[in-house]
Amino acid sequence: MQLDALQAQQRFHIRQRLRLMVNQYEVHAVGPDGSEAGLLAFAQQKRLAFKEQVTIYADDSKQQPLLGFKARQRLDLGATYDVTDHAGNPIGLFRKDFAQSLLRSTWYVEQPGLPQATGQERSMPVAILRRFVDSLSWLPYHFDFVAGGQPVFSVIKQWGLRDRYVVEIHNPQIDRRVVIAMAIALDALQGR
Repeated sequence: MQLDALQAQQRFHIRQRLRLMVNQYEVHAVGPDGSEAGLLAFAQQKRLAFKEQVTIYADDSKQQPLLGFKARQRLDLGATYDVTDHAGNPIGLFRKDFAQSLLRSTWYVEQPGLPQATGQERSMPVAILRRFVDSLSWLPYHFDFVAGGQPVFSVIKQWGLRDRYVVEIHNPQIDRRVVIAMAIALDALQGR
């Protein structure tokens, strides 16, 4: 998919594939009727990696990189992750606020030319339940990312046997590749 067509997307569906030793994610466009449309991106992350690095491809053949994200540090609870384009050029970053996240997960997303967006779990009760009752990790959650009091994007985990997310874009200027990286990271890194 061309970058202009990707940037025009207002909504994505992200589904996790069930695999034993890796996390795999499919990013799909959403049609005007709300149904899942074509595959936009495919990601694979090794579980228990010492230093997080995820490459996101144009499809599941893994022939054409689209973007990636990589931790700057090893084993850092508040690590910063650089988001790069297909050629390795920086396009943004995200990081977790470890102290704020003790009760309610908080992430920051930065993209050149835009103010920093702060994302938090919408529901404090759900956030607290998910932290203190491990068996409730299947609970859906909602992250709203805002900058200057204005919504930028949201990530909503749906009910189901496998993880499925709806991503809504509210600010047309946000790079969809940064949003895709953050949405995948919410699933892949949230429990850490």
